[in-house]
Amino acid sequence: MHQDIKTYNKKTLLEWLEAHGERPFRADQILKWIYMRLADGFEQMTDLSKPFRDLLMAHFVYGRLPVTQIRSADDGTRKFLFGLADGQTVETVLIPERDHHTLCISSQVGCAQGCRFCLTGQGGFARNLTVAEIVGQVWEVRKQMADPARLTNLVFMGMGEPLANYANLVETIQILTNSDWGMKFASRRITVSTAGLVPRIADLGRDTRVNLAVSFNAVDDESRSQLMPINRKYPIAQLLAACRHYPLPKGRKITFEYILFKDVNDSIAHARSLAKLLGPVKAKINLIPFNAYPGSAFERPSEERIQAFQAYLIDKHFTSMVRYSKGLEIMAACGQLRAEMGSR
Repeated sequence: MHQDIKTYNKKTLLEWLEAHGERPFRADQILKWIYMRLADGFEQMTDLSKPFRDLLMAHFVYGRLPVTQIRSADDGTRKFLFGLADGQTVETVLIPERDHHTLCISSQVGCAQGCRFCLTGQGGFARNLTVAEIVGQVWEVRKQMADPARLTNLVFMGMGEPLANYANLVETIQILTNSDWGMKFASRRITVSTAGLVPRIADLGRDTRVNLAVSFNAVDDESRSQLMPINRKYPIAQLLAACRHYPLPKGRKITFEYILFKDVNDSIAHARSLAKLLGPVKAKINLIPFNAYPGSAFERPSEERIQAFQAYLIDKHFTSMVRYSKGLEIMAACGQLRAEMGSR
């Protein structure tokens, strides 16, 4: 059975070329066709000789991630459902901004974190996505866009806990950011969001230059453990210590995502505690009014409570934005992704 060329990184491709008596520079040529030019297959790689293209076709397949459904919202948000080789599915969301697009990428099939408010976690965890499956989401969405250059920002905030699929995450980021043969995304425009997998936060800071976002959502350990079971293993003090030591490039801050739930964490007393906790961290705070879904145990706070919470944080000199999620009517908003599990 032929292997997918997209499962090869530069190192393994160089090894294959050497084993077949081919020159090393061919690796960059092949990778540029895949990731920069978004070639549809080996036959489009016109600066490779026909005998060499035939050799590639004899040994590799040129895999694609099948788009099984695209749903569009009135605000221009598009949700892509991708089919995987084993019958599983994942969702990816393309979000239009004023002067660019942001893509919300999945890193796992399902999620093992079990956050009470998140629809994705209710389906349980199936498996990690491969590098080819993660990069494939970006590749396929770019192919669908009229102007692929408008996709400039990537957020690992889709299905799964990115830091729990660490090796594949880092290799994916290397492909996405490589400017010689990769997709040439700027590291400062890539954000990895974690529920708080503390040991991997330092690793991410060492191995990449991407932005860190932390799903925080509560101001004391008891409340956070109720919402997010990971807090029982890595409580708030440990999480904030890891954030304080995260090596931030000059001028950047860690984003703390704080989902506002009615009568759970939305009072001025909560805002006061949050400001005190995050005071020692280079932090900006994104407030996300809860996005309800059928059967949810939580509700969205009133607009008055949301604005008062934000005003308190701004008064304490925090950069704080209210993020009103897009794509609500197609279940593409934060915490709503839940691709149909199992075979289709």
